[in-house]
Amino acid sequence: MDRWIGKTAVVTGASSGIGAAIVIDLVKAGVNVVGLARRKERIDALRDNLPASATGTLYAIKCDLTQESDIKNAFNWVEANLGGTDILINNAGIIKTMNLLDPENTDNLRETIDTNVLGVVLCSREAFHSMQKRNFDGHIIHINSCAGHKIPYFVGLYPSFNIYPSTKYAVTALTEVMRQELQNFGTKVKVTSISPGAVRTEIFKPEIMEIIKNIPFLDPEDVSQAVMYALATKPHVQVHELIIKPIGEQA
Repeated sequence: MDRWIGKTAVVTGASSGIGAAIVIDLVKAGVNVVGLARRKERIDALRDNLPASATGTLYAIKCDLTQESDIKNAFNWVEANLGGTDILINNAGIIKTMNLLDPENTDNLRETIDTNVLGVVLCSREAFHSMQKRNFDGHIIHINSCAGHKIPYFVGLYPSFNIYPSTKYAVTALTEVMRQELQNFGTKVKVTSISPGAVRTEIFKPEIMEIIKNIPFLDPEDVSQAVMYALATKPHVQVHELIIKPIGEQA
């Protein structure tokens, strides 16, 4: 991780769960982190509770990933104040548990696609152009999901995953498209997809957690460790896809 000391990472969905765990590990490793979230105050609280040994700095920016203007403003701020984006962690994601075929589902569909797919592409675009103009070999990491490779069968146990798995399959595909485009551009910018199984985070509402409380879970810190591993690889090594599951997961 030494090559990243003093560099700048942007982490989306940084206010809780996996995003917060990644922020903490990066700042502890000496990386300056810009956390993006709609709940900026929670990133501020996270900053106030960082360990004294952390050598990086945490900045908080309020950002709604369904709004392109918010994304552009955030990355413009990073460039103006910190010189540009060296690492991007596309972590933000949502699940809506209405049925895919419910008649009142349209707003849920749009919000999920805008957050889980378009937000990933737009943030990656802004980060890449920041890296490209500085000729910097950065790293883009998508927090994907095992549901982006195989749809869990929870009939009778869990409400419908709605369009969530479709958006994660999209992340699997766009990771490969990005890898090819980055190669075609002649850069050494890396792109990595990290696909965890079930993770104990706020993405599951309390009533849903009550239903699935007996299945095995990963902790957010487990996913963050996978991020740190991918970042720590040598410049010629690209971790394209990393799947991690809790022991005993059946899906």
